[in-house]
Amino acid sequence: MPRFLGLLLAGLIVVMSTSTTLAEVRDYTVASKAFEGSKLGLGGQRRARVYLPADYETSGRRYPVIYFLHNLFDDEKAAFDRDGFAKLLDQAIAAKAIPPVIVVAADFSTPLGGSIYTSSPVTGRWDDFLAIELVGWTDQTFRTLARRDSRGLAGDRMGGYGAIAMGMRHADVFGAVYALHPVGAGAGLQPMLSRPNFALLQNAKSLDDLKSDGFSQLFTAIFQAHLPNPDKPPLYVDLPARQVDGRLEIDTRQLARLFGSFPLDRQVQRHADALKTLRGLKFDWGRNDPNPDHVVSDQALSRMLTEFGVPHEAEEYVGGWGDRTWGETGRVYTAMLPFFARTLVVD
Repeated sequence: MPRFLGLLLAGLIVVMSTSTTLAEVRDYTVASKAFEGSKLGLGGQRRARVYLPADYETSGRRYPVIYFLHNLFDDEKAAFDRDGFAKLLDQAIAAKAIPPVIVVAADFSTPLGGSIYTSSPVTGRWDDFLAIELVGWTDQTFRTLARRDSRGLAGDRMGGYGAIAMGMRHADVFGAVYALHPVGAGAGLQPMLSRPNFALLQNAKSLDDLKSDGFSQLFTAIFQAHLPNPDKPPLYVDLPARQVDGRLEIDTRQLARLFGSFPLDRQVQRHADALKTLRGLKFDWGRNDPNPDHVVSDQALSRMLTEFGVPHEAEEYVGGWGDRTWGETGRVYTAMLPFFARTLVVD
């Protein structure tokens, strides 16, 4: 054999023998009964995307799981396809910033863009879907550490709201919670009902009529979650205000119902004892968010948690609306993953 060919063959053998197994991102469909009877007609199949670390197929070990909740108008794929989540996980695991983990992201979207991570007769039983069905499916399908202290819950913006809200209600299922720039944390500077176009809502003949106005779409999704009325098509909500002769008339009872249910700081009062059992709770927000309501309400949420003696970490950083979340210097890599590395039980 010519010397050059022999060296080439030897080199190929070395490359083949030292190649590393790659992490995988797989797509699945999860059967669900949580949406039976929902007025929006959501089907019994929900999509899920799962990140499996590089050594999953060969190690034989069991892994902690982080459940990641997406932002409004996103889905389970966005963090991976747009934001490079899998690459950040690969780098963090390789750098030993976090032990190997499984990450599960499911589709929590609705025809208006989001479930608000709240169970409702209009949109479905999202609590059951996440805390019972999705967690159960994950533990049955993969080699997980199937216990509360090895499960983390994280989310981005509206997903951050969902991570804290679901973490409050299901502290027996999830052991640690990290919320990236959560919204809906409490009262802001601008009255909430000044955002949607109530004339548009009153005259809508279908949900599609709202899609020309982002705030109206968003707030109707909030109303479907927190002011649902299955007997009032096409929006299936009790509106907390109406436009009358060019003037906004507030329905005091419905607004009180909304404020008692939606803002996170109001929910702290009901779930403080459960929150105290978490192994870790942290959220952050960008100081330069163009909507100062988010900044003010996140500050207020931290104060409310302190009032009720709930251990937590709250961090305001120099940044805007999600511009410091992703990338090698972003909050996911530098803050969220290290948080789970120290709060989740990994063996």
